[in-house]
Amino acid sequence: MFLTITTTGTPERPATDLGFLLHKHPGKSQAFSTSYGTAHVLYPEADAERCTAALLLEVDAVALVRRGKGKGRGGAPDAALAQYVNDRPYAASSLLAVALSGVFSSAMRGVCNARPGLPAQARPLRIEVPAVPARGGPELVRRLFEPLGWAVTAEPVPLDVRFPEWGDSRYVRLVLESQALTLAEALRHLYVLLPVLDDAKHYWVSSDEVDKLLRAGEGWLPDHPEQKVITSRYLSRRWSLTRQAMERLELVRLAEADDSAVEDIDNAVEAEGETEEKPTPLAVQRRDAIIAALKASGAARVLDLGCGQGQLVQALLKDPAFTEIVGVDVSMRALAIAERRLKLDRMGERQASRVKLFQSSLSYTDKRLEGYDAAVLSEVIEHLDLPRLPALEYAVFGAARPRTVLVTTPNVEYNVRWESLPAGHVRHGDHRFEWTREEFRAWARAVAERHGYGVEFVPVGLDDPEVGPPTQMAVFSMRNDANDVNDVKEAKVA
Repeated sequence: MFLTITTTGTPERPATDLGFLLHKHPGKSQAFSTSYGTAHVLYPEADAERCTAALLLEVDAVALVRRGKGKGRGGAPDAALAQYVNDRPYAASSLLAVALSGVFSSAMRGVCNARPGLPAQARPLRIEVPAVPARGGPELVRRLFEPLGWAVTAEPVPLDVRFPEWGDSRYVRLVLESQALTLAEALRHLYVLLPVLDDAKHYWVSSDEVDKLLRAGEGWLPDHPEQKVITSRYLSRRWSLTRQAMERLELVRLAEADDSAVEDIDNAVEAEGETEEKPTPLAVQRRDAIIAALKASGAARVLDLGCGQGQLVQALLKDPAFTEIVGVDVSMRALAIAERRLKLDRMGERQASRVKLFQSSLSYTDKRLEGYDAAVLSEVIEHLDLPRLPALEYAVFGAARPRTVLVTTPNVEYNVRWESLPAGHVRHGDHRFEWTREEFRAWARAVAERHGYGVEFVPVGLDDPEVGPPTQMAVFSMRNDANDVNDVKEAKVA
């Protein structure tokens, strides 16, 4: 198997920067042993104007079979002879994808200690693969790569050049060109899509492949128009894994949804002429109400579940009463933005010891969430499909069981007060539902009853006498033996 990566440059930005990005010196030829052969990295050309890195993967077909990796489509054993005589040494497949991740692991992660700013720079890229199995033909190749910003050339390879009447094979010569992508993005695209085109994995596909797919697909797979095809093929059409991956990708998509529409509505100014003073944005009022409720509960160790880009975590850090603050989100992209917002890399040791960020899905139990004083679900539940709410409920109230849980969500009754919101529309396109006050209270009371909590309801924002507040908040408090018989209370904030 053979693959080349070419870039061009100028005296100010020489093309040989490719060596820094790949962590492979342009003046050397290097070999790397793998369990299925040897990967060679060399540079056919390297100067300031043009630099090409080549990856040549020599596959030992016999060793592949002996080590149990001579698998066919879906991980099933090939016919006896086909295990030894096949296209594995010559056509790009999952084996080349694995070699890319092993040989260029730092480049794929976007890490370059020698030149830290280099990986984030988009640069001209041309990637060529002489033979790629494409089950679906050139049209599928274009559908997979073009939405990612690539100009795609996929030339079918004839079955036999001597007999053109035999037609084309299932292989294509692939050329990808882009001016707007980073090298790390390009490598992650190849890592996922090469085995997708082949529609086969030549090793056993286990549950950890879902994590690999989500890591490599971060930032592009949740919104890819061929997401279902990519996920199914990458996971060798194993339905249980595909379903798990699709659920997690949907959560990522919701978490990464642009919050600007919500903020535009939340921050809508009062009617003209009422006042010249700009009102406090609803997002700020919501954070203030959450912090006040946390302090009233006496919480010191707090979980922000679905922390997004870290606004609440940032606000909590300003108050020394909160000794440990943990931001949790399913989106690695959102967590990366939160890390930059908080300036964790420049934060003092003492302050940094108070905050943690980690990835987790709120639809699954996670032992790391256990033992905290309080958990916050701020504008989270409405982004989930209603059938997924019981899973979130159990993960938070049944498994993690913090002493206090705060849940905020829009009050749909208040939507009539938003002049910019068309009738019948929810506040954000990603909201799966928006509840009335009675619907929210019925859900919260049922959750409290099932899990041994009491609950109070707190309005956030102007409490309109007809339609209520723009945001409704439920404050769940774990019941002690002494007050298990207490009725669910309602509290109003002046």
